[in-house]
Formats: sequence, structure tokens, C-alpha cells
Amino acid sequence: MLRRTTPAAWLGAFVLLLPSPFADRSTAAAGTALAAAGATGARVVAETAVASRTVDLTIDSPAMGGGQKVRLLLPRGWSKDARRTWPALWLLHGGVDDYTAWTRDTDVAELTARSGVIVVMPNGGRCGNYSDWWNYGSGGSPRWETFHMTELRRILENDYHAGTDRVIAGNSMGGLGAMLYAARFPGMFKAAASFSGYVDTLHGHEPGDDSTGWGPSFACPGTDWRRVWGDPDDQAAIWRGHNPTDIAGRLRGVRLWVASGNGRAGPLGGLPFTDPVEAAADGNAHAFVDRLHALGVPVTARFFDGQHDWPYWQRDLHEAYPMLMDTLRTG
Repeated sequence: MLRRTTPAAWLGAFVLLLPSPFADRSTAAAGTALAAAGATGARVVAETAVASRTVDLTIDSPAMGGGQKVRLLLPRGWSKDARRTWPALWLLHGGVDDYTAWTRDTDVAELTARSGVIVVMPNGGRCGNYSDWWNYGSGGSPRWETFHMTELRRILENDYHAGTDRVIAGNSMGGLGAMLYAARFPGMFKAAASFSGYVDTLHGHEPGDDSTGWGPSFACPGTDWRRVWGDPDDQAAIWRGHNPTDIAGRLRGVRLWVASGNGRAGPLGGLPFTDPVEAAADGNAHAFVDRLHALGVPVTARFFDGQHDWPYWQRDLHEAYPMLMDTLRTG
């Protein structure tokens, strides 16, 4: 069942931005061999069976300086002894959430039950932004991009029979991540979908203003953006290198899907007033799609009455899913 956000709950989450506590519903996986450390030094230190197809991994990540969680939905017929590989669907979560989000609030397990894909749902941090943080020029952790695109990817390929055919999608911050990873790693993903994603991180920023893009600032107030990408003017190259709208040309050849609501309550319900977070995401989406059109990069765009909530993201996933699966079948 989808968890709808009531006005009081939405306002409380927006004002306080407290991550909801993680309730461990898992049971220990008996007799499962732990994956060996790969060339990156990252290694699986625990596997936990959650359901018949659902496995949670705990990965000791040098890039992150400690343990990180990843949830997998394994396809029918998968086993550690298999002599074949499976394509992968990466699903990235939004801000102030975690790796359990997609299985907690959508029917993704049922949707993918007969798909023959490995569904990869990694932790991306409260406001990690799917990036290696600048940290005032010092670098170091968190290095989300390195964790996902290097450490986790190699573990999946070496120990969990993931192939090299991949597609990616995400909601909100995860929509940003989906387009970022597809653009920053050409050839890594054959298709990418953003649902209410902040895909123009400099949208609304005026040079010289002590501000960041309207979208990411509104979605994660309190985040020190100078730790993430630096100052948007002084470190403009870093910001633009992590802005899907600025690097949209690198998405040529990737099948693209962009969906966002205008902030007004739609057919799936919502708040009795315009949702400012979704309205900001909608501005991002339009700017991103306009840039793709200007570059002659094909994109499927879906704009509608809707808000920043799971009923809309479940619908977005169902609508984009045939394209994602078709891309994996046809290459």
C-alpha cells in the first residue's frame, strides 16, 4: 500500500527534516558466503534476506569511510552458482530517505517479479546528491558517486551476476542522480528516467547571489552546499559538471524520460495548496527538457497536475517501466 503524505505530516517533515527511523524487518541469511573484497577494497560484510527475492547488503566502503546499505530484488532463477548474468535496473531514492524507499512505498517487487532483471536500490544519503563531495576543496567522504559507480557496480558484476546492460531511474534527488550518472558515465546506462527530479541544479541562481539553485535548496534546506559542490560562482565548473541541464549533450544516445507535476493536487490526491517542492522540480524539469530539445536530444516528457509524493512516483514508474524494459531487451 502506498503511504500518502497528510498536510500535517508533510509540513512536519519539511520543517524539521528528520529522517524517519529505519525499522529492521529483515532476517539473517543463513549459510551465505560473503563477497570477497574487489580491487576497490569495498566488500560485502553482511547479507540479509528480507523476502523471497529481496536481499539487503552491507558494504564496507572505502569511498564512504564505513558501512553502507544496498537493497537488491533478485530475478527468478538467480543463484550464486549461476553461469549467466542479468541486466540491472537501478532505482535511486530521494532526499531525507533511504534504500528501503522504493520497496516500502511502491509495488516495485510485484512490478518486476517476471522482468528478469536485478533491481538495485542503494543508499544515497539524506542529501548526498549522488556526488563525490567537494568538502571545501579537501575531498574525502562522502563519495557517493565513487561508491555507486565504482565500488558497488564492481561488486554486483563480480559477485551477484549483474551484466553490463543497465537502466536507471529515481525520484526527486534520485531523479537528479539518474540523469547525473547517465551523463557523467557515457555508455553506463542505456536509459534514464527522472520523476520530480532536480535536473537543473542552478535553476533560479543569479551569479553573485549568496544562494544556490531554487530546487535543491528547497528540497534539502540546511544542507551546506559548499561542502557538496562548492560555491556556485567560485566553483562554477564543479556545479555545472553536476548539473544535468549543463551536461545534457552527454545524454545523446540514452533513452530519456522526464516526469513532473505542477504542484497542484491531481487525480492521485495531495495537499490542499500548491506543493512548492514539486513546483520547483517542475521548473527544473521544463528547463532540462527545453535544453534537450535545443540540442536535438530525444526525450519523453510527462507534465501533469500532481505533487511531490509516492502515489505520483509509483505512477511515473509504471508509465516509464515499459520503455526501460524495452531498452534492456533491444539494447
